[in-house]
Amino acid sequence: MTALITGMGLFTPVGRGVAETIDALLAGRSGLRRPPEGHPAHDSLEVAGVLPPIDPRSVASGPETKILDRVVLLALITAAEALADAGIEVGRDVDPERIAVIVGGVGGMSTLESQVLARADRGRAAVSPYLLTGILPNMPSARIAIAHGIRGYSSAVGTACASGAQAVADGVRLIRADEADVVVCGASEAPLFGTFADTFGNARALARGWDEPTEASRPFDKRRNGFVLAEGAALLVLERAGHAAARGVTGYAEVAGYGTNTDAYHPTAPRPDGAGAAACMRKALAAGGMAPADVGYVNAHGTGTKLGDVAETTALAEVFGVGGVPVSSTKALTGHLLGASGVLEAAATALALGRGLLPPTYHLDDPDPECEADHVRAVPRPTRTDHALTNSFGFGGQNVSLLLRRVATPVTG
Repeated sequence: MTALITGMGLFTPVGRGVAETIDALLAGRSGLRRPPEGHPAHDSLEVAGVLPPIDPRSVASGPETKILDRVVLLALITAAEALADAGIEVGRDVDPERIAVIVGGVGGMSTLESQVLARADRGRAAVSPYLLTGILPNMPSARIAIAHGIRGYSSAVGTACASGAQAVADGVRLIRADEADVVVCGASEAPLFGTFADTFGNARALARGWDEPTEASRPFDKRRNGFVLAEGAALLVLERAGHAAARGVTGYAEVAGYGTNTDAYHPTAPRPDGAGAAACMRKALAAGGMAPADVGYVNAHGTGTKLGDVAETTALAEVFGVGGVPVSSTKALTGHLLGASGVLEAAATALALGRGLLPPTYHLDDPDPECEADHVRAVPRPTRTDHALTNSFGFGGQNVSLLLRRVATPVTG
């Protein structure tokens, strides 16, 4: 069975919704800035991908507005937008038992922090009885299911920065196994608060020392010195092609294949030889019945870390040859949304295929010789390719590659 992307919900540092997001990625509009005074991460981060405040009343009412973690609010907003974008109302357009929801991410860690501080300050009576429903990783999926009456498969994915892409792969698996006709999948992350920011800062993983915040995220550049932490959510609606065709929907792109594996090397560092990442990309190509020469673009994981960028470039060269495929990283503008990055980048890749324009890696002024590749730099590159790959790698050695195919005519399989 064929899985199509028929809807997108995007709430990102560069924009909200399909048009605003892809326009920003092609035009070079950065979403990175210094957290403003009063922001929970103001004293911890020099630069971040910061979203505007969210009014909980836009997705909830009554007491719920006081207990929903920001990660859940983002998930609810993007799920509603993705289903609306797909033109799907549960119960009208799809059987409630035949729609699934899979949302990745670390959960409501800011709620946990606030409750730990409250207990330390005021004692056990200060701990909210709603703590668990604020922090559990499955709450974004569960809340989406409750809001839309989804009674099919529901789960959470916790594979670090590969979570969103893994959720998409799991969604494809459900559709191919005929366990669902529609899957809402992706990730939501809200990491911009003190403790979470400080752990990355103390590990010296974050970009630092940049006078201009918009230039701090520099994947593959010789001067890169870490990634930029960002918040946001991206959810896709995957739909069985025959189900979409019956509704008269063509979709943005087909998820033609995926690869998943584990480095089994180190809790945080990638394999220097890129062997796991290369094997993952080959699995995605094999699943889609394609050769490396069939792929005309790779949206790289490309976070801007010294080790990660080199390891990924090494893997790309192993699969495609040095300079064998155009490569870019949109994290130069969005920052790193952790688990939500992979699904945001899958959405950007699908939209790039549809527009025939590859988004560049901005701020790649002086490419690192150890990251030699056919980098798309400075301006969008016209393309006629129908196939692209997007990579997501996470702590623990988690690797996910998604293979996308442009949809030119309706697919009915």
